[in-house]
Amino acid sequence: MYEIMSSDEAIRLIRDGDCICVNSFVGIESPVELHEALYRRYQKMQSPRHLTIVSSAGFGVWDENRNAEGYIREGAVDRLICGHFGAMPSTKKIVLEDRFEAYNLPLGCISHAIRAQAGGLPGALSKTGLDIFVDPRNEGPGINRLSIDDSFVKYVEVDGEEFLYYKLPKLTVALIRGTAADRKGNISFDDMFMSGDALSICQAVKANHGQVIVQVDRIVDTPSRPRNAIIPGCLVDAVVVVEPEKRNEAWTALTGSFEIPYSDWSTWNEKIDTVSVMQTKNNPAGNIIGRRAAQELRVDDIVNIGIGLPEMVSRHARKSGMLDQITLTVESGGIGGFPVSGEAFGAMIGAASVYDMANQFDLYDNGGLDICFMGALEVDAEGNVNAHRGEGAFAGIGGFANITAKTPTVVFCLTFNTKGLEVSSKKGVVTIEKEGSIPKFVKKVRSISFSAKRAIKNGQKVLFITERCVFRLTPNGLKLIEVYPGVDAETQILQQLPFKVEL
Repeated sequence: MYEIMSSDEAIRLIRDGDCICVNSFVGIESPVELHEALYRRYQKMQSPRHLTIVSSAGFGVWDENRNAEGYIREGAVDRLICGHFGAMPSTKKIVLEDRFEAYNLPLGCISHAIRAQAGGLPGALSKTGLDIFVDPRNEGPGINRLSIDDSFVKYVEVDGEEFLYYKLPKLTVALIRGTAADRKGNISFDDMFMSGDALSICQAVKANHGQVIVQVDRIVDTPSRPRNAIIPGCLVDAVVVVEPEKRNEAWTALTGSFEIPYSDWSTWNEKIDTVSVMQTKNNPAGNIIGRRAAQELRVDDIVNIGIGLPEMVSRHARKSGMLDQITLTVESGGIGGFPVSGEAFGAMIGAASVYDMANQFDLYDNGGLDICFMGALEVDAEGNVNAHRGEGAFAGIGGFANITAKTPTVVFCLTFNTKGLEVSSKKGVVTIEKEGSIPKFVKKVRSISFSAKRAIKNGQKVLFITERCVFRLTPNGLKLIEVYPGVDAETQILQQLPFKVEL
């Protein structure tokens, strides 16, 4: 039977050595008060310590002084296993200082491994990750020199087929944020942007005789409608009521509490961008890339569009009217709306459905998308892509590996080079005003996020769309298939590449 507790009381349920699983998505829906109560306790008692934390998509709030950043920085955590670290500014820095073990696994593979543990299985098989960095035949999932545990990812063969086997430590504590608990302890997510892995996490933790702690906005007298109760009360140990921060109208729109028709998507996106601390900036190179990439869309396509430059694709798809003829998806579980960027990434404007994250990755892993648009830090001579690790910095692979592993058409959106690049376009003619100092096309990528060899084997169509040209992946590497008007192929493309391409 659940109990209503203060956050400080609930955190006393956590013991030294526990494995905590957090339900959140990059920078949204983290149970902030529970994390901060844990930090208060750690500052006072130096306990709990030797913790392991697992999160499919990360659990930051873009602030190094809030949420879990403090207790991670001060030594309460021995191991982190996450799909993405982008919203955790302090943590992603100290990971590279070898302060504790940290492992980066594909987001969908963590989600599926949680669901497997909920079903009494030790791990989950996946084709995602073969031949990229996480494959133990390459680098493995460890981020720093301390991270040498080889139990999380194994290469296996089943019935003559190759797989990676993803396994997590036993989850013993769940930290969840929901909207409301009714008098039976059932948890609804009505005002949340997503429910993520919440149910699977709770099932796994209870199977391991652990503690489920849920932060909610309120207690309600009327029981939830059965389909709206994401977590049944029998799985809940502690409910912590925390009055939510006030949301303006723009953020409230993302909960799906009222209908937003397609004709209003653009207006609401502008409203959200206005109140965001990570506002969209005009990007001439991005406009060129987005306009060209959007031409790859076809009516009735099911689509995933990544963050950063790929977001320009949706802008130009809207201008052309194509956006109303495709179905957009986002990794957190939303489908049929318009994904939001910035600190609310993972939420959707006007979503038709928002289901469990593991179900979304079922769709992705099984080739359910028709096309995806992804960013890239580096591309090499073979066509391999690095999208997760820069020099002295990393954010993590996130859902990138799952999305690109089996999608029939994969479009990478990237500038030819960066840091100082200045480009203009007038009446379809592109002018390179100034070259960037850091090349994006290199002899060999620093780390592999996308395997060209695997893509060729899968028969995928792979394009690399830049502000000056388009390449296509072939069994021999890259082929230059398009040069934009105003661009000199010899001096502005071929002479700047550190490798030869097909013409």
